[in-house]
Amino acid sequence: MIGYVLRRLLQAVPTLFVVVALSFVLMRLAPGGPFDLERPLAPAAMENLRRVYGLDQPLIVQFGRYLAALARGDLGPSFSFRDLTVADLFARGLPVSMTLGGLALVLALVTGVGLGSLAAFRRGGWADRLVGWLSAMSLALPSFVVAPLLQIGFGLTLRWLPVGGWEDGAPAHLVLPVVTLALPHAGALARLTRASLAEALLAPHIRTLRSLGLPPARIARHALRGALLPVVAILGPLAAGLLTGSVVVETIFGLPGIGRYFVEGALNRDYTLVMGTVVLVAILVVAFNLVADLASAWLDPRLRVLR
Repeated sequence: MIGYVLRRLLQAVPTLFVVVALSFVLMRLAPGGPFDLERPLAPAAMENLRRVYGLDQPLIVQFGRYLAALARGDLGPSFSFRDLTVADLFARGLPVSMTLGGLALVLALVTGVGLGSLAAFRRGGWADRLVGWLSAMSLALPSFVVAPLLQIGFGLTLRWLPVGGWEDGAPAHLVLPVVTLALPHAGALARLTRASLAEALLAPHIRTLRSLGLPPARIARHALRGALLPVVAILGPLAAGLLTGSVVVETIFGLPGIGRYFVEGALNRDYTLVMGTVVLVAILVVAFNLVADLASAWLDPRLRVLR
């Protein structure tokens, strides 16, 4: 298993390099620059800024310098947030996005797997139809529609919860954004769990367990162990996406997460901020995919032989 982990980490290096290279080139090809303001700077001032930040160098030289700094763990200064580095901004925004995404991931898993299992065990009944309708609705309604509806209903009408803001992670400020972020993923997980578990319950070994008279709880546990493999397989990118926050959700609820920094950086052509976000997300995707693979091997020992 240790050899497999090391092999996967080594395979991730060229993937990360390609992601960084493509992002670097695309950011430089986009029109505009980090110092293009509404009132243009004097040519001499613009040239001095470009020289200070190394933007007057050839593209290959800039890329080489960025890779060297990245190898040292230096994400560079922010062009749009003056006197702050990208690491400083991440230190501010990442705890917010991690809290929001972590809670949304737990809620999506518990709700999605729970409802999907209920639908599979009650296949063809009213519970199955209700779960199917709820999952379809959660997937059909985008976050920018769900968020205002929750704000109007629970914030402005009932006045149970605040409609936005962030006060040191107060639970009341987390409820609406967490529900908004988790809702579509819970619907997708419910559908996937229902389909996988319904197929697992028809497998020959499950029918054999039934014929031996095993209690329903033990049969359900055996069926769930295999049925959860597809769910675990998608947890890697799902967790990375949730833990880095949602741009729409953080913007609507006014949360100071890295999603908002990414949007502002993209609009202001803040090269280093956008690149830092891309690198962070890429590393999280690789890490969570590795964890998902290890969890799959634990659920199905046959996969360990293949690895």
